[in-house]
Amino acid sequence: MEKNSTSNSFHSKLKESVKEGVIPPKCADNLEQFYVCYQQATASQEGGYERLFLDLIELIKQQCLEPFVFQPFHKHLRQPFDYYQFGIDLVKPLVDMPHSSLLGLDHLDRIASSLEKGENTIFLANHQVEADPQVISILLENSYPRLGEEMIFVAGERVITDPMAAPFSMGRNLLCIFSKRYIDHPPEQKMKKQLHNKRTMELMSELLSEGGKAIYVAPSGGRDRPNASGVVEIAPFDPQSIEMLYLMAERAGHPTHFYSLALKTYHLLPPPETIQVELGEARIATRAAVHLAFGPQIDMEHFPGSDSPDKHERRSARATYISNLVKKDYDRFP
Repeated sequence: MEKNSTSNSFHSKLKESVKEGVIPPKCADNLEQFYVCYQQATASQEGGYERLFLDLIELIKQQCLEPFVFQPFHKHLRQPFDYYQFGIDLVKPLVDMPHSSLLGLDHLDRIASSLEKGENTIFLANHQVEADPQVISILLENSYPRLGEEMIFVAGERVITDPMAAPFSMGRNLLCIFSKRYIDHPPEQKMKKQLHNKRTMELMSELLSEGGKAIYVAPSGGRDRPNASGVVEIAPFDPQSIEMLYLMAERAGHPTHFYSLALKTYHLLPPPETIQVELGEARIATRAAVHLAFGPQIDMEHFPGSDSPDKHERRSARATYISNLVKKDYDRFP
């Protein structure tokens, strides 16, 4: 009875926000769809999500009325509202923990030790769902919770401009960039976006120069999607992005180590089947097992094809090599 009452409260509050002209109808439809599938996915769990969704309506209303302005380097917001914990609390009921896995704890031990000494770690990873940062924190909370909390994510503009995604992004440490996929849209903003990206890369260099930073980068520039046969594939890594990171690491002034990181999170919150330019994608949540595998340190100088005299071929070979490291761990997941 109480659950139905709260559910009606959610729907009435959402309708009221649309009627007031605060939340656009498309955004409201996406939120309602997310609420319904979330409710179905967590039906076997204890309640409590209703309060989270009522808070989410308020957070989305704030974004629609006065969008939060993310700086090129955004530090997670924990006060007066704890956006980090809010994201964890909402995503966690979707995670089937008994069937989830965390591989590579021996590598995590070395990573944590080097971070304590002021050295940097850059994770070269695949990317599957918007909630990947929250999933990483959830799977690390019993072993290395601080690593999950303090990790810095290189994030595209979609997760900081979509009113439904922004509240979750506000709770993470982000280096905000415009991805190559959207930098030409709209054309008149291309130069402004390029200058923003330049500033973000300068800030990344400064962070690496401070030392003790753990940074997650998806060199594919986007999320993994199913192939023609319906099998989710690791998206190819961009050689130029990896080269830029390597050059920045060389100039950091602190030892900077590269590690592979494989994630299998796709079924938790699958992205749209095709890449869409406009904001406002549907979120279809399901309860699912998730998997992480931290790989060994990557030798950025010696790899198959590193002896090629052509620098472009070497960079391409390195990107393929690293992508294959991630894929090898990904294929270990159930």
